[in-house]
Amino acid sequence: MSHIEPNWLSALLVAVFGLAAGSFLNVVIYRLPRKKSLVRPRSSCPSCGQAIRWYLNVPLVSFLVLRGRCQSCGARISVRYPLVEAGTAALFVLFFWRYGVSMTTVGFWFLSAALVVVFFIDLDCGIIPDAITLPGIVVGVAFAAVSQHLSVVTSLLGILVGGGSFLALAWIGQALFRKDSMGGGDIKLAAMLGAFLGPLRVLLIFVFSAVIGLLVSAAVLFLSARFRRERMLPFGPFLVAAALLVVFYGQTIINWYRIHFLTY
Repeated sequence: MSHIEPNWLSALLVAVFGLAAGSFLNVVIYRLPRKKSLVRPRSSCPSCGQAIRWYLNVPLVSFLVLRGRCQSCGARISVRYPLVEAGTAALFVLFFWRYGVSMTTVGFWFLSAALVVVFFIDLDCGIIPDAITLPGIVVGVAFAAVSQHLSVVTSLLGILVGGGSFLALAWIGQALFRKDSMGGGDIKLAAMLGAFLGPLRVLLIFVFSAVIGLLVSAAVLFLSARFRRERMLPFGPFLVAAALLVVFYGQTIINWYRIHFLTY
């Protein structure tokens, strides 16, 4: 698939496709951790259980038309649903605008969809499903084989560096604190990111996720004593945020570092 420059009309079509993909991701986010089928039954209201009619299940539009409430029972619909749809569409358009019609775009569409799912499932349930990360590792290597983004060798090195660095961190945390400091899901997610982005970028993700996690955790702990007592913040959302930052600006950061610190 050769690179074809995008235009506004094609970007609009991609946005519509991204909204539809985001609608499906909402289903995955809700059903996957609950071990429910992703295809049956039809989507329904979480409050009253009434099946949602097809013409009321249009991504983003239906939420606006219904003013964020179920037509059957009047219960509020979580704002997360349109946010997932709009966010997925935005990521799809950004990647399309950068890489055009290419296998690189398709690969990053898959990665962004996986990251959206991981972000919200980990935030809700404190888990990162193997059903996302393990196939994602395979897709990441296949992505390297068919695109010009990175080589297969670089992808495999990324898996080793990503998964290995987080595994080493888990061992160190276990030795120092006598408890798990890094979940297996985080390790597999890091390996998946390495498969898509290679070793240098996954190391950047490691650093940025730690910084983002520290800042967010400090803010949450300062503002919410109740949250501090009830649960710990999952690390997956910080990895996702760092990964998106590195996807869009990683090469710029690497080039800046080389110019300022590796030249004599």
